[in-house]
Amino acid sequence: MNLILLGPPGAGKGTQADRLREDFGVPHIATGNMLRAEIAEGTELGEQAKRYMDAGELVPDEVIVEMITRRIEDADAADGFLLDGFPRNEQQASSLDEAFERLERRLTAALLIMVADEEVVRRLSGRRVCVKNPSHVYHVELDPPKHEGVCDQDGSRLVQREDDREATIRRRLEIYHAQTEPLLAHYDRAGLLRRFDGQRSPEEVHAHIRATVATLRLEETL
Repeated sequence: MNLILLGPPGAGKGTQADRLREDFGVPHIATGNMLRAEIAEGTELGEQAKRYMDAGELVPDEVIVEMITRRIEDADAADGFLLDGFPRNEQQASSLDEAFERLERRLTAALLIMVADEEVVRRLSGRRVCVKNPSHVYHVELDPPKHEGVCDQDGSRLVQREDDREATIRRRLEIYHAQTEPLLAHYDRAGLLRRFDGQRSPEEVHAHIRATVATLRLEETL
């Protein structure tokens, strides 16, 4: 089960990836986390990536693809993986296709969680994080603290991150739409794209994705 998870920021990809990892026993490979781990461990690829990042440049696609290639050759990914955060455009998808072909791995599906722009803005712009512990996260509508602007757990001030400001979110969405439409067409032409309504509850989204993936896995064995 070799899967790619797609969707706009705020679609709930991380939540669904964690649940699918538990359901099917495949590793969740978040490319951002993988990149940070490679840099922290001082690997050759990590050092390459760090040089680009320190210079304020994007890490080249070939470096990311090589990291992914090495990661999916690990023992825990022998039966499949769930890739999140890459590819983000059609060129990256083509590079990844070539890497999979060299490894004799075939992509099972690209899972797209669809969420309207205004819902993305509502979800992300309402987030507030604790200045002392960023893992303490609230939402002004969906999960407000007991006292406005104050963390329930340690009493620290809650702030809105720069990434969660409306203007920043809308810019991220513009980039997402510009890059993703060709990417979706790429996987649609290959018969790999599966669409899911991300505006339903996380439980409903999970149930739909899980049923689809279970069916795909059954088809793989026939």
